[in-house]
Amino acid sequence: MYRLPSRYGAYAISLAGLVVCLLGLALLHAWPWGLGVLAFGLLAALGTHDLLQHHHTVSRNYPILAHLRYWLESIGPEIRQYFIQSDTEERPFSREQRSLVYRRAKNTIDKQPFGSQRDMQAPGYEWMNHSLAPTRIEDHDFRVVIGADRPRPYAASIFNISAMSFGALSANAIRALNEGARDGGFYHDTGEGGLSPYHRQGGDLVWELGSGYFGCRDAEGRFDPERFAETAGLEAVKMIEIKLSQGAKPGHGGVLPGPKVTPEIAATRGVPEGLDVISPAGHSAFGTPREMIAFIQRLRELSGGKPVGIKLAIGHPWEWFAMVKAMREEGDHPDFVVVDGGQGGTGAAPLEFVNRLGMPLTEALLLVHNTLVGAGLRDKVRVGAAGKVISAFDIARTMALGADWCNAARGYMFALGCIQAQSCHTDRCPSGVATQNPQRGGRLDVPLKAERVRHFHANTLKALAEMLAAAGLNHPEELGPEHVIRRISRHEVRSFATLFDFVPPNELLTGGASRHPVFRDYWDLADPDSFAPPLSERQLRQSKLV
Repeated sequence: MYRLPSRYGAYAISLAGLVVCLLGLALLHAWPWGLGVLAFGLLAALGTHDLLQHHHTVSRNYPILAHLRYWLESIGPEIRQYFIQSDTEERPFSREQRSLVYRRAKNTIDKQPFGSQRDMQAPGYEWMNHSLAPTRIEDHDFRVVIGADRPRPYAASIFNISAMSFGALSANAIRALNEGARDGGFYHDTGEGGLSPYHRQGGDLVWELGSGYFGCRDAEGRFDPERFAETAGLEAVKMIEIKLSQGAKPGHGGVLPGPKVTPEIAATRGVPEGLDVISPAGHSAFGTPREMIAFIQRLRELSGGKPVGIKLAIGHPWEWFAMVKAMREEGDHPDFVVVDGGQGGTGAAPLEFVNRLGMPLTEALLLVHNTLVGAGLRDKVRVGAAGKVISAFDIARTMALGADWCNAARGYMFALGCIQAQSCHTDRCPSGVATQNPQRGGRLDVPLKAERVRHFHANTLKALAEMLAAAGLNHPEELGPEHVIRRISRHEVRSFATLFDFVPPNELLTGGASRHPVFRDYWDLADPDSFAPPLSERQLRQSKLV
């Protein structure tokens, strides 16, 4: 006798229930039987559709039941985040990290009872040593002057809002960030999407120019100096940042589909409404390191002497070396360099780009810092850094490796109420932060969230001041690699000063490059007239012979 496979049980029960309810409704005319007809009818229709469709084999083999599997799979990230992951498991930010931001943003108690949850004997654990002669720091408003030798230098906070565009974030999120920056006295990077009306709430701005030149482009997408000068002249714009690449998707352009190009987006970016907007992978205003330096000089002049810098994720080292050589030979330099770690960021990107492309922040920052020191430019060029900077220790660690200040994107998103749903690219952000859906974004309370942004910044810097005082220091600029310790194994620890290779001042100019592996391989081969790989690299690409 034929036995119906159990995987069809739900479908069979639905058909049987439908038949029973139809009979009950026909004989008894009672409304509960009508509800049963509706419920079992919908399930039976779903099961029949599953059997007849050809797109999903699992649904054909498990009619109705497969949808339970799909639903559980869809909420898998939330189940892991809330019920399975430990408090210290960073994927990408741990519950401990998120909770710290929430508490500081809400200005509530941020103390941790009953000791650390960290395994201090695990390789990779890092800490700062304290002093038996602690200091007392009265003011946590730490600042760094950028472009000190320019007509309009800027004294920046050492902890600012990293680049996030209007379009990636909602209008209310941008307003709250800018109001928080205004009240807290720190800067807000516009991101490459242009300077929108929502950025103009009184906060200091760093205007980021990407390869699309949004807000200062002509009809063909090329740089428009007149439009640039008009916006760069705004009092709120304190610095100009040329984005060469970003940690989330280095070397990757982008397309904003036409349906997402609303009237507001079109006006902000200076593009036609309703048409696809292309962000090229590279810049059209310059094609060589020397041309890049000339472009920086031009932007500085057009902006009235405001500091101009670059932001990049480090990739091929010879390209960065070529830029530094161009600075030396042209006698000019960017006022700052922001190093974006390859850890990714708010920008959605292909998984391979997020996981496997671009140099992580530690190595990238060390390379930038060492190159500028070895080339005799470190005292002229300020260095910022971004890449999963959340806590006071993150800031201290990053500055100990050579940064002058830090930026954060996702940390300030948490302050706005982001719950790490990781739906930023779907336009269905549950917290109203990363969406253009007016119903979702409009529910973000701007005054409240602006206050939380301000509190997060202030409380994080207060914690940093306490750490510095405990270490016997007076200012973050005193931090060096000797202050941070890393466990190498269960039986060995080393300070960053002995763990990493640091280049002495001017050593690259006096023939010392051969003592440092990456400089030995690429410094002499880097060409200030080209980003192209050295001949030796091109030959390897053709022959695959080492």
